[in-house]
Amino acid sequence: MSEIDELFPPAQYGAGWVLLAFGVLAALFAAAVIVMWFTRPRRTLTRRVTGAASTELPDDALAALRNEYLDRLQRIEDRYRDGALDARAANRELSREVRAFVQDYSGFEAPVLGLQDLVALGVHPSLVEAVGRHYYPGMFRSAADMDPIAGVDAGRTVVTSWH
Repeated sequence: MSEIDELFPPAQYGAGWVLLAFGVLAALFAAAVIVMWFTRPRRTLTRRVTGAASTELPDDALAALRNEYLDRLQRIEDRYRDGALDARAANRELSREVRAFVQDYSGFEAPVLGLQDLVALGVHPSLVEAVGRHYYPGMFRSAADMDPIAGVDAGRTVVTSWH
């Protein structure tokens, strides 16, 4: 047996080590905040729509784009009439295709905007009407009884009349 019968308390960290640990944690937190600040999405995702359409594409390319999207709308209508799509799914696909057309045609980022954003930005009235009267009620009402055939017609109006 040893001759020391006293108990010694456990060793404590010095104040310098505790301050160093808090400093490292504060630096990590600051780095995380900086990374989040620089990688966050920007608030202005769209550009304001003006009266003229994009003139970067030649007329025949724009006509081909219109024909492609009119064909897509026709396929959605055919799938709905065949029973492959219910009314809610048809309205969702119509909304996606019409908004994609607007983006492909003019560069306006319509797929990421809600109805209030479209109204506030003053986009072409045919798009606001199609989204507000046909696609939103057809997707978001509890009883989606909106006929997608009217939504197809509204989509055709957007495709044929967009700037």
